[in-house]
Amino acid sequence: MKNAIKHLAHLMQQAEPGAEFSFEFWDGERLNLGDQPAVILRLKSEESAARLLGDGFLGFGEAYMAGDLEVEGELQELLRLGIAARFDQKEPSFWKKLWLLPGCLKSKNSVRRAPRNISHHYDLGDDSLEQAQQNKYEHIARKLMLSPGDRLVDIGCGWGWMLIYAAQKYGVNGLGNTISRHQYEYAKRKIEELGLEDQIEVVLEDYRHLKGEFDKLVSIGMFEHVGKEYISSFMKNPPELLIKGGLGLLHTIGKETASPADPWTMRYIFPGNYLPNLPEVAHHMGRARLSILDVENLRLHYARTLDCWAHNFEKEADKVRERLGESFTRMWQLYLHASSAGFKYAETRLYQILFSNGLNNQLPMTREHVYSGRDS
Repeated sequence: MKNAIKHLAHLMQQAEPGAEFSFEFWDGERLNLGDQPAVILRLKSEESAARLLGDGFLGFGEAYMAGDLEVEGELQELLRLGIAARFDQKEPSFWKKLWLLPGCLKSKNSVRRAPRNISHHYDLGDDSLEQAQQNKYEHIARKLMLSPGDRLVDIGCGWGWMLIYAAQKYGVNGLGNTISRHQYEYAKRKIEELGLEDQIEVVLEDYRHLKGEFDKLVSIGMFEHVGKEYISSFMKNPPELLIKGGLGLLHTIGKETASPADPWTMRYIFPGNYLPNLPEVAHHMGRARLSILDVENLRLHYARTLDCWAHNFEKEADKVRERLGESFTRMWQLYLHASSAGFKYAETRLYQILFSNGLNNQLPMTREHVYSGRDS
């Protein structure tokens, strides 16, 4: 067992020759690679080592949540080295896959199942980084060329803030949907507090049931929850909701090429999660007669956001631990750092895909309207 762990350590060193780190074993032996390790991985038992070796990141994540291994120093550095050594490519064992199967089947995002999957992640509570969010909304508003009187539909509107921003700054009328009751109640209350009931509305409804005619469409961070088998269903919405030539923007985490889903994240963080690859999205948009106008990759922006979330989470970790327990706290610490590492060092991307419903020859030919004269 030790030899296999040592081999993994040397693979990490070969992938990143300048890296300095240490592995500590359950019997006190320590493997030092470098004089000043930025991170120390402490394996408390042979069982924790077996989980790590047998099931890759799934085994690492479960052992970390259980406290069977400890990480001292920079967790993201350890994750970066694991990515460099392609440790994230480790397949779960056959028996682990069998154990995961019921959960995978339950995570399929049918109309009936989807609200439970969304509730698992979003009904826990959420705090945003306000200025970063405002910048994001402004960036999207400029791409969509929002103007007073535009009818905007926000598919998977979350807490309602994109609609609120668009209504307050650009004078749009809008409709948003969510299947999270927590988000719905918050957005409805906030819209009423701001006196925007005559402009915008949020409904507790599945995206497949939305009706209406709109000039502009946006979907931010919802597409990852649709699921591979429902992508074509999702793509039926923009042609049905948008006027001819109307603009839409899909803001989604994704990948450049297809690769297996991470079973740890699927099981513990995002049931029903599926990260689409860019060719797949383009294929389904094309079949729906949506014309792709622009694709922007904002991966480092989201990595920075995740680092800020992780920093804020650490400041409140004791309160979270007291309320929800040690395993939950460690789960979210790992998720935030692993997600950031995925955007920085692995294959995770953040795409904004601008499109029109059919061809529109009246649009600007450059991005100048998006980036010139920014005031936020």
